[in-house]
Amino acid sequence: MKKDKKKVGRPPMLTGKRTRIIKAKLTFEEFQALLEIQKNTGLNRMELIRKRVLHGGSTVTINIKELLGMLDAIGAEMGRAGNNINQLARHANMLNRQGKLNPEIISEFNKLFTAYIRTQQELEKILRHILRAMKTT
Repeated sequence: MKKDKKKVGRPPMLTGKRTRIIKAKLTFEEFQALLEIQKNTGLNRMELIRKRVLHGGSTVTINIKELLGMLDAIGAEMGRAGNNINQLARHANMLNRQGKLNPEIISEFNKLFTAYIRTQQELEKILRHILRAMKTT
């Protein structure tokens, strides 16, 4: 009696299998442009062509690795700013207890802190917009 050997590897696709092939000839310049777009977006050639052809030429393509790197840097900077604000508030409270806090400094700090909060809210709004755009593509 032979034992049935289990197949190793990826199971066969039942739906959505791509069976059609298209070919296109490009000039050297067109091919270089395609490679540049591919490099900038981080997509492989077939994913890029499918997105552009099936979703229109104006589809925004995002290099996810680059975006995540930038978002990581923004998050780190926001963390540093928050630490600085906490240190300033702690120092201001200490000076206030000692009666050495100048009202002009409080006023200037409040102006700067208000501007910081507006900037942070604008950043959050832009990030929500980017996430929505990524979900639709």
